[in-house]
Amino acid sequence: MAVPKRKTSKSRRNKRRSHIKFTSKNVVEDKKSGEYRLPHHVDLKTGFYKGRQVFEPKD
Repeated sequence: MAVPKRKTSKSRRNKRRSHIKFTSKNVVEDKKSGEYRLPHHVDLKTGFYKGRQVFEPKD
């Protein structure tokens, strides 16, 4: 059975995991309503997408 000869240090362990991290979402401000939303997504408050009314928003 394979058993490590020495304890893996915190530094070495963290170097191995350096690419595992959270990335922040690219949030943009809507031009018309001023609300924040994800790019290429419908603005749920107004129902607009690319300057067109896609659906009628609920109150």
